Amino acid sequence: MSRTKVGIMGGTFDPIHFGHLVVAEEAYTSLNLSEVIFVPTGNPPHKKFKMVTPAEDRYIMTCMAIVDNPHFKISKIEIEREGTSHTIDTLREMRHWYLPKEVEFFFITGIDAVLQMTSWKEPSEIAKIAHIVAASRPGYNISQLESLPEDIREAVIPLEIPLLAISSTEIRRRIAAGQSIRYFLPWTVEHYIYKKNLYSLEGR
Repeated sequence: MSRTKVGIMGGTFDPIHFGHLVVAEEAYTSLNLSEVIFVPTGNPPHKKFKMVTPAEDRYIMTCMAIVDNPHFKISKIEIEREGTSHTIDTLREMRHWYLPKEVEFFFITGIDAVLQMTSWKEPSEIAKIAHIVAASRPGYNISQLESLPEDIREAVIPLEIPLLAISSTEIRRRIAAGQSIRYFLPWTVEHYIYKKNLYSLEGR
């Protein structure tokens, strides 16, 4: 029996931009996924000392960005769960949404994040539950994946995508500096950012 292939796109999405959307769409088509579920992080452990935009704002921006794509979905699973957000906890919970052995998970993230997986909670268990899709990023090379432990490396699927040198960090920097972010992200998200005064120095 063929299993349903579900993509899970985790991230802070602070804010979501075209780079995220290109990766999700490329994974959907290249891996023949049934859907891609975006999971905005609730309380990211790797950014505990950084200022992160409220989860509800990041959730709304993600909804705005994916609303016109029928095979993109969104889940508040990490936002609604108390405590620090960990990928392994999310995968275990999402697995109960499907019948046993009915689903095949593809966790989609950037190669830069994959290279840091050994610092995550129970990385070997993540590799058992899901394929790990490592999307190419400017400045990173697939050969760097060889440095990962074997059990994790065997679960990794490299994904070459058009390299858009867009990052959430750069978008936040440009807003704080009063520079244009047009064409970096969907116009609906841009409008929401300015309406809510997110990322500007005055809004901090």
